[in-house]
Amino acid sequence: MLVNSRNYWSRHSRRLPGVLIGLLILASACSKPGGVRILKLGHGLDTSHPVHAAMIYMAERVEEKSDGTVKIQVYPNQQLGSERELVELLQIGSLAMTKVSTAAMEGFAPEIKVLSQPYLFRDDDHQLRVLQGPIGKDLLAAGEKYWFKGLCFYDAGKRSFYTKTSPVENPEDIKGLKIRVMESPTAVRLIQSFGGSPTPVSFGELYTALQQGIVDGAENNPPSLLTSRHYEVCKFYSLNEHTAVPDMMIVSTKVWERLSDEEKQWLQEAADESATYQYKLWAESVEESMRILQEAGVQVSYPDKEPFRKAVEGMYEALKTNDPEMYELVEKIRSY
Repeated sequence: MLVNSRNYWSRHSRRLPGVLIGLLILASACSKPGGVRILKLGHGLDTSHPVHAAMIYMAERVEEKSDGTVKIQVYPNQQLGSERELVELLQIGSLAMTKVSTAAMEGFAPEIKVLSQPYLFRDDDHQLRVLQGPIGKDLLAAGEKYWFKGLCFYDAGKRSFYTKTSPVENPEDIKGLKIRVMESPTAVRLIQSFGGSPTPVSFGELYTALQQGIVDGAENNPPSLLTSRHYEVCKFYSLNEHTAVPDMMIVSTKVWERLSDEEKQWLQEAADESATYQYKLWAESVEESMRILQEAGVQVSYPDKEPFRKAVEGMYEALKTNDPEMYELVEKIRSY
């Protein structure tokens, strides 16, 4: 669960490593030395990842738009902390921006969990229209009461299973397996629907968890499977494409409020342009990643998706009964 209490930081600040505290003391999240606005952006991805490339593009565009008066400094590879730590720092204004999976946000901005529902979108075009339309705008704004504002969505592709010992050809193959999940209640219920044992592990620790048998497999998109090098441990990749959970670029509302109207416009325009750029990069990266993975000996399979769809019908029935407002949003998306 991410921070949703004003008392959190006073209770838990000692959990952060000393080096990280030092970095934050030395470099303000939103400083203005010599009249230049410096915004710190931390994330957990490798520099070869297409989403990182999009963030670099955003930094270039905002610098161009502002004639060098606004600059974004990008810190990849969890240099400033894990995904959870980065969001916590952002909420208190000690970090300006971060990229986060929308799955990780659902614990305290409830509307966002709709994007983690399995087989929600009909196709890529449907997903893009939803995210760039009024529904997407509402979801980007859903976290403002929790001190973060969504600027744009990035394509994070479709998540499928990769495993160590055998392929996943139908939901029965998940039974009894320990599958790594993000810290997302919806992701937990998804794996349980297939009969597996959901096991939360941070992405940075997942390679070792796979090696040591703490988990038997995980689920993610092709570029992430490649750049994480998890394919060195997991040689079976089954493209059942159960979810299409986007990434989200967020900015601290504490930092956002310090920006002038002109600076806000530059940043929002740069984020929107980076999203368009990222969608193109993503499509190219998926194709290239699949080629490299297969050349590396990964056995790729394309199971029938219908049994997986049927296996998760209970999740939607539970929503209809227990969370009718969320179910109404699901139906709104499906009919959009």
